[in-house]
Amino acid sequence: MSATDNTSALQARPHLSQDAVQVLYRLLAASLLCLVLSVLTDSFLHLNNVLNVLRQTSLLFFLASGLTLVILTGGLDLSVGANAGISACIAATVMKSTGSPALGAVAGLGVGSVVGIANGLMVTHLRIPSFIATYGMLWVLHGITYYYMAGETIHGFPAGFRMIGSGYLAGVPVPVYLTVGFLAVGMFFAQRTVWGQQIYAIGANPIAARMSGVPVNLRLILVYTVSGATAGVASLVFLARLNSVEGDIGETMALPAIAAVLIGGTSLFGGVGTVFGTFVGALILTLVLNGMNLLAINANWQPLVTGVIIVLAVWLDMRGRRQA
Repeated sequence: MSATDNTSALQARPHLSQDAVQVLYRLLAASLLCLVLSVLTDSFLHLNNVLNVLRQTSLLFFLASGLTLVILTGGLDLSVGANAGISACIAATVMKSTGSPALGAVAGLGVGSVVGIANGLMVTHLRIPSFIATYGMLWVLHGITYYYMAGETIHGFPAGFRMIGSGYLAGVPVPVYLTVGFLAVGMFFAQRTVWGQQIYAIGANPIAARMSGVPVNLRLILVYTVSGATAGVASLVFLARLNSVEGDIGETMALPAIAAVLIGGTSLFGGVGTVFGTFVGALILTLVLNGMNLLAINANWQPLVTGVIIVLAVWLDMRGRRQA
């Protein structure tokens, strides 16, 4: 066989993309983490704990899935937690006042989407950096939520609505089924549609994308709207899970969501990452926190561990980009 034939044969062999390789590494890390935890504690492999891990992973993934698209464009949405908080409060109010879970769900999704559109408009039309725009939105939403709730708690929702957060189907938590649907739609959108490919192009080089005819501003508004809408979905699942809502419900949600995206291999600089990687990142973070609980490690250490994981993920990303 000639050298030319060898070269052609090598080029014809299937190869894994960089994103696929990164996901495989993270799946391996999750598997090793499961192995370590199963050795360190007997309760890790109990069915109830496994189902709890899957449920918690699902709740985190709902919030992080839309955020993945924003980070793929090189942006950041720091308001997802506060958005989920105010969406949950509005959804709960509508549900209690009308007695209709459907209207409550529409209200929650609507609020989340409107906040996402506002973020997108600030980034595209006002030219405010996404970090500043969404950080400001975070505080605006927290202020509105605290004023709106006035220290009160809304609780007690219909059993049918609560199924989406705390129910089971064939022994599996309902949020897990919702996650499978979200994952399939997110992967198809990002990997198989023109809009998804344009989002990657914007993250890789927004100037080149614009010169190639990509409507950059419209796509940016789209990803922030999707991020807001998924925050609205997350608010409904959290509301159904907790069966109550207070003004501070969204305070601690943003950091774990960002951590899940970065742990999953999505680059903070844009253009690299997958929705499935975010799911694996959510699983790894959930396993870490679950392991800390099983090992009776003080819960006050969990924010510190999450922060360290974020710094490590960003450092590894920067190191990989320099090597590339």
